[in-house]
Amino acid sequence: MPKLLFALLLAAAGIAGLPSAHAQQTPPAPAPEIVELYTRQDAQAVLDARVIALKTVIGLTPQQAALWEPVEAAIRRIAADAAARKLERAKLPAPADFVALMERTADAEAVRASELKTLAAALKPLAAALSDEQKRRIPAFLGLRENAFGLPQPTAELWLFEEEQ
Repeated sequence: MPKLLFALLLAAAGIAGLPSAHAQQTPPAPAPEIVELYTRQDAQAVLDARVIALKTVIGLTPQQAALWEPVEAAIRRIAADAAARKLERAKLPAPADFVALMERTADAEAVRASELKTLAAALKPLAAALSDEQKRRIPAFLGLRENAFGLPQPTAELWLFEEEQ
């Protein structure tokens, strides 16, 4: 009798350890919804805040404020173009090798260089009207800096191109 009881308990334990038929028929839980943490609207709000902050940091006089519009327009166009390039780059296949990656990086840097020239041209009239104190505030706010050897930084580190990253 103890052997029979032992066999029945062993069989019951084995059955209990098997997945039930009901569990096998239950469809898998749906994947969690992907929540976009940083939307286009968020990016626009951040850009708006940075433009307002830059204008505030400079402390424009009424005469200088008249020269601001081309600067703001250039900043907004650069940021929008950078975001568009990011979307286009996402559609591209991954670079085949490091040489292709290097070429893609060079192309991006050439575009950024052109855009920085556009911003510099828009800034020239305003910069000519700024005091030395006002001029000193701009590079740090934009994220411009030179390294210890006086070399310029990569453009990817400028917040103007943040949406492209």
